[in-house]
Amino acid sequence: MIELPPELESPPVPWTRRHLLDLESLTADEITTALDVAQRFKEATKDCKVKLPALAGVTSVNLFFEDSTRTRTSFSLAARRLGADSVEFSASSSSVSKGETLLDTAKTIESMKIDAMVIRHRSPGAPQMLAKNLDCSVINAGDGPHEHPTQGLLDILTIRQHRGSITGLTVALVGDIAHSRTARSNIWGLKKLGAHVIVCGPSTLVSKQWEKLGVEVSHNLDDIVARCDVLNLLRIQFERQYTRPFPSVREYALLYAMNRERMCRAKDDILIMAPGPINRGVEVTPDVADGSQSVILHQVNNGLAVRMAALYLVTKASR
Repeated sequence: MIELPPELESPPVPWTRRHLLDLESLTADEITTALDVAQRFKEATKDCKVKLPALAGVTSVNLFFEDSTRTRTSFSLAARRLGADSVEFSASSSSVSKGETLLDTAKTIESMKIDAMVIRHRSPGAPQMLAKNLDCSVINAGDGPHEHPTQGLLDILTIRQHRGSITGLTVALVGDIAHSRTARSNIWGLKKLGAHVIVCGPSTLVSKQWEKLGVEVSHNLDDIVARCDVLNLLRIQFERQYTRPFPSVREYALLYAMNRERMCRAKDDILIMAPGPINRGVEVTPDVADGSQSVILHQVNNGLAVRMAALYLVTKASR
């Protein structure tokens, strides 16, 4: 473990929030502060490899009611990289299976003197409900189709690292916009930092109502691909759908998958992103997912830095 750099000994002045629940309610300055702190942690930990004593004495609990690989693992590692204790909660082996409510479960865990609770839940608003009823900090790790603020931040951090600024960029979110919490957090964050955002996909997954958020709506990837600086390819979330939104996966891939032919019509420096998990051959072909313009694994690494920043900012604001 190395010593904490002086600039990380206290949280930046613009940040006063005890919880991170969404990007909709954050100001552009607060979003920039979170990105700056994540970048400092990434550099101070030598690309998220070494430990810092920034959160020594802090305990965080990962309260996940939905499956997760990247988010859960990176929150756990982020806490440990900063010297905090991290505890995993499994709904299937807890008293939830005996009928205990979410709030009673959360209050029970909080009474064990924890400092932060990271929650993923299928119901939109679950993190907000806990934030109103608990004294510890609450971080939203995804609430149904509502928001996924740390995913939005890590996507924006990845773009900023490769382009220097968000202002003036054209960023397209392609795929299942209707059911994507990642799309909503990206839209709020990117718009506040000055990007032009396009949402693209079948009309059954991308309605004209999205224009009310100040974004451009397109149903044809071939019409927009040449003017995009960034393509963020979102997974089709079949688990949240009651009817099939298009005739077949093959037809969807034909119309919306980023493939070699479309890359030939894209800008030379386009960034290919995906929040994962990716379905190769559906949203993106393997050669593009693993190609030179892909920053998908950079996003995963930045997830550690952003979650270090999130835990640090909310717990410091609580003290």
